[in-house]
Amino acid sequence: MCGDHKVTGKSYEHRRQWVEDKLIELAQVFCIDVCAYAVMSNHTHVVLYVDDAKANRLNDKAILIRWHKLFKGTLLTQKYLQGDKLDKAQQFFLNRTIADYRERLADISWFMRVLNEDVARKANKEDNCTGRFWEGRFKSQALLDEAALAACMAYVDLNPIRAKMAKTPEDSNHTSVQKRIKAAKKAKQPKQLIRFAGSPRKHMRKVCPLS
Repeated sequence: MCGDHKVTGKSYEHRRQWVEDKLIELAQVFCIDVCAYAVMSNHTHVVLYVDDAKANRLNDKAILIRWHKLFKGTLLTQKYLQGDKLDKAQQFFLNRTIADYRERLADISWFMRVLNEDVARKANKEDNCTGRFWEGRFKSQALLDEAALAACMAYVDLNPIRAKMAKTPEDSNHTSVQKRIKAAKKAKQPKQLIRFAGSPRKHMRKVCPLS
C-alpha cells in the first residue's frame, strides 16, 4: 500500500508522505491535536487529543471557515460567509448545520474518514482503479491516564524500529518522534504537534503531560 511491492519491485513509499502531510493538515483544521504518529507501509498509528473545549469556544464563523477548508459546505453556509443576509428560516437551518460541523470538528471518526478518503483517492488515481483502498475502518482505544498515554506513545514511536524499518527513532521517517528530535536539537518543539511539558500548570496552554 505504502511500501515496496514484493512482486513488481515498485516502490510506493511516497504515499507515506501523503498520509503524514494530510495528518498534519487536518490537525490544523479539526479541533483535534496530534500527540504522536508513525506512518508504516500498510497501516498508520496515531495518538490524538480531542479538544472539545476549543470546538465549543470557536464562534460560528470560525467553525464554517474551518469546515470550508475541507468541504464546500451548503448554499446557506456559503451565503453566510459572503455576508449575505438570511431570513429566520434560513438562519434556523444554518444554526443546525453549524452545530453539526462543530460536533464533527471534534470527532475522531470524521478526522479519520477525511484522512483515509484523501489517501485512497490519490492512490486509486495513481493506480488507475476504483474501489476500497484501506482494508477496513480504523480501530481506536481511549487513553485514560498519563501512564497509558506514555506507554501508547512509546509503542508508536518504536513501531518502525520493531518493524526493522529504521535502527533508531532519529532515522524513523514519517514519524512524530523524528520531528520532535529534530526540533529538540534546536531547543524547540514542533509546531505541528501538541507540546510536551513536564509539569503542566493551570496558566499554561494545552500541553501533553510528558517531558
